[in-house]
Amino acid sequence: MQSKPVPRVLLVSCYELGRQPLALVTARTFLTRAGAEVRSLDIAIEAIDNKAFRDTEVVAISVPMHNALRLGLKVAEKARTVNPTARIAFYGLYAALNQQQLLNWGAHAVFGGELEEALVRWVFANSSTRAYHRPLERLDFPPLIRAGLPSLDNYAKLKNGVATPLKAGAVEATRGCRHHCRHCPIPPVYEGRFFVVPIATILADIDALIARGACHISFADPDFLNGPRHALEVVRALNHAHPKITFDFTTKIEHLIQRRPFVEPMAKLGCLFIVSAVESLSNRVLQELDKGHTRNDVFEALSFLQGLGITLRPTLVPFSPWANKADYLDILDWVAGEDLIEAIDSVQFSIRLLIPKGSLLLARPSLSTYLGPLDPERFTHSWQHPDPCMDTLQRDIEDIVEVGIQQGRTTRELFDFIQSRAFRDENSRRPLPISQMSKNTKSPPRLTENWFC
Repeated sequence: MQSKPVPRVLLVSCYELGRQPLALVTARTFLTRAGAEVRSLDIAIEAIDNKAFRDTEVVAISVPMHNALRLGLKVAEKARTVNPTARIAFYGLYAALNQQQLLNWGAHAVFGGELEEALVRWVFANSSTRAYHRPLERLDFPPLIRAGLPSLDNYAKLKNGVATPLKAGAVEATRGCRHHCRHCPIPPVYEGRFFVVPIATILADIDALIARGACHISFADPDFLNGPRHALEVVRALNHAHPKITFDFTTKIEHLIQRRPFVEPMAKLGCLFIVSAVESLSNRVLQELDKGHTRNDVFEALSFLQGLGITLRPTLVPFSPWANKADYLDILDWVAGEDLIEAIDSVQFSIRLLIPKGSLLLARPSLSTYLGPLDPERFTHSWQHPDPCMDTLQRDIEDIVEVGIQQGRTTRELFDFIQSRAFRDENSRRPLPISQMSKNTKSPPRLTENWFC
């Protein structure tokens, strides 16, 4: 009896927040378990290998982020040129949001949601029918396979007051999200659902990362506290097995307030910092984004974490159609007054609201006046601020940050430049001088990668 041929699959990651790409780990695990021959390529670290494209039957490109999607399409065009017979698939959040455009481009399949088993079925079916797959059923997670990826030396490391940054690894404890923040790419794909990864799978993956030199673990969940009991059980098990290993995670401001009993023990269990999408201090903007927190909540959450000795690392979306100049200066004053300069990557002060296809923001009547058409090359809708000066300010801040990083400027130097530009035309308000702001001599813990989302 003749056996079926083993499919040859090349998995490609374009960018995953400076981490060793989890999307490759999970896809490789499911495909390998099914019997496929799998290789992987992380173009954020590795050069594109034409031979890898020629020697495969399937090219599956991971696009969990907007930047990754734009890079991924270039990878797909290269793959199609080198190997016209290969079947090409895109998978991840931004594949799901842009599924029709990707299928129109020529992708054979697009996957979103809990996609790994669907990807396996498609690979082995050898189907050329163009289709979009978005399963939202709980997966049976096997032990994860991290073979074939560049070492942790190539990825974001932990800076925490020592001369040499420490290796860091990333794992997932949950996938999806139960919330519906309108600017987030997850709600249109997961529709408020989230799934827990078995604790045994998580701990085995952490063990593998520590064996490879990791001294710090990032929980890469969209919101670690979607399942607070699960989260606390995971970090307790981590601390029991590896007492010296530190960790960080991402969660909503409202969870920091509402789920304090689950956060408080984490300080003693090794939590160094928490990333949270503050986005704005304007209640109007927060309401339009359906963030679930208010300006006062941000101050309360920050005070709570400071009391625990945990650093809050906010992410921001300071430029949106509803944010005015006073809102921007308010953010700068907050950062200065709370001495959060070192806790916020400079690029965060330049972030402009992204509105991809399928975004829940498109249902906002207040956006329609400012919304432009979908830009197919950038995979986002254009929009103009009602005050043209805000668009100019955003471009100027973006340039300041980009040039400053290229010149090797410190975070505080960049904040000084940002302040100077933002307050340039203000007669009644002046920024607080940098020399009067510093309360801390030690920089807060952080990863070496500048982007959080």
